[in-house]
Amino acid sequence: MSSVLRVVHTTAFEYAEPITASYNEARMTPVSGGLQVVEQASVRVHPTTWSHDYTDYWGTTVTVFEVLEPHVRLVLRAHSTVEVREQAAPAAPPSWTDLGDERTLDAHAAFLADTPTTAVPDDVAALALDVSAGLEPHAAAEAVCLAVRDHLDYVPGVTTAHTPAREAWDARQGVCQDMAHLCAGALRSVGIPTRYVSGYLHPRPDAAFGEPVAGESHAWVEWWAGGWYGFDPTNRRPVGHDHVVLGRGREYRDVAPLTGVYAGAGASELDVTVEITRLR
Repeated sequence: MSSVLRVVHTTAFEYAEPITASYNEARMTPVSGGLQVVEQASVRVHPTTWSHDYTDYWGTTVTVFEVLEPHVRLVLRAHSTVEVREQAAPAAPPSWTDLGDERTLDAHAAFLADTPTTAVPDDVAALALDVSAGLEPHAAAEAVCLAVRDHLDYVPGVTTAHTPAREAWDARQGVCQDMAHLCAGALRSVGIPTRYVSGYLHPRPDAAFGEPVAGESHAWVEWWAGGWYGFDPTNRRPVGHDHVVLGRGREYRDVAPLTGVYAGAGASELDVTVEITRLR
């Protein structure tokens, strides 16, 4: 099964006073490869003085742009059309012995080491170890994600994308980024290589073909199961053909959709919308 999804992601900044310069990086071009094929993608910025695309260390397309003229409004609009195929269960998932093999450890070292954002407290590591007991890694990974999710309520506004996993755990509240950070840290703590994934989710399986819906910027995890296997802890299910991948890394900072700085006085207001249409 597959879906073709059109995504329009619009980010607009309104400044209280004219801004004299702005320097930014956007990671809003979906990844092409594996189960996902990008049929069309573009990132348009207004106003803009200069822009350039490159692929970063993690394999994400980055649009670098600057604005060197006074402006009170900056609009970034990313259009993409993506075919996403359903993932299958891993044919021959590795054993714990396989995951402890030197070649596996070397190949996935970046996704076994924690960052300050994904490091989990001792009780989360203990929970992961307890839940994993008696299970092979692939089954254990899903069980750990579900166990972590069961301890958190989905509550927007209590955290930010940069909130450390420990703080979200202490609050027992958070959003998709927090759940992905916690699950990544929990899985790494038991030796399962895990990536943080940034992307989009089409939220309405009942929507008609061609019907635009308000979509979501979303985050989930992928663990190594002989190949990378995606799981959405927030929604307690494997990743499907309604998920579009923008980038993969160790944590949010590696794949943040938009980062930048500006020169000028005054505050700014941000407005973000994501519109997703299932084309077929």
